Amino acid sequence: MLAAKSICGACRTDVPIPSFTMAFQPIIDIESGDHYGYEALVRPIGGGGAAEVLNQIGEHNRYAFDQACRVRAIELAARLRLDALLSINFLPNAVYQPAACLAKTLEAARRTGFPVHHLMFEVTENEPARDLSHLQAIFTEYKKHGMITAIDDFGAGHSGLNMLADFQPDILKIDMALTRAIASDPVRRKIVAAIIMLCQSLSVSVIAEGIENLQEAVTLRDLGVRLFQGYFFARPGLEELPIVPRDRIDSVRRAHESFLLDQSATGQPGAASGL
Repeated sequence: MLAAKSICGACRTDVPIPSFTMAFQPIIDIESGDHYGYEALVRPIGGGGAAEVLNQIGEHNRYAFDQACRVRAIELAARLRLDALLSINFLPNAVYQPAACLAKTLEAARRTGFPVHHLMFEVTENEPARDLSHLQAIFTEYKKHGMITAIDDFGAGHSGLNMLADFQPDILKIDMALTRAIASDPVRRKIVAAIIMLCQSLSVSVIAEGIENLQEAVTLRDLGVRLFQGYFFARPGLEELPIVPRDRIDSVRRAHESFLLDQSATGQPGAASGL
């Protein structure tokens, strides 16, 4: 069912968009133990998969939907009193004029009292940007307002290193295609280690996505990752902010310390698959 039509100045006409809400998944700083932020994820009203909503999005309503997602995420985050980063995905091909298209975002932040510097915008590598120079202009506009920028799904999309070469975000999120089963896959470990080293040289922080078990978390921690997101820590909560249990965070620290002791005793670097 379609919600009431959303009016967008750039589109000049009323555009129908599907009804939707947001779920929030925490991003954990394993060193401090803090909730670094939460990613806002599109969900149907009452719950369900994102595809139920996204399958109703096309060229005719892409811009209106992108704008509505930003506003809804900020409104919910403010209502839930989120005191950390709010990560919002955006569709690069839906942003026509960076400054003008940011107006509703800024207005929603002002109206709800949500700090603009707590906003992080992720561009997914899974959607090919039609014009990378335009995407760079978008990132520049966001940074001008003190917002954090990120490349999402790195390693699973179209642009790869070309996108990173054209502009450097504040954060790069390594896709689960690379983090999955990394503890037992030496090739993935080497690829991810190279990405982390590259990001360190560019002063880009790294978030490891899609973490599903302790072995993956420990292996990535050993490679230098401190920011994590995935089902191992918490599933997305529909219109709520899930809290990661402290013992889950501590379990990664303890297992990593044990891993380092084993390495020191044997003198052999290796995977964390035997934990």
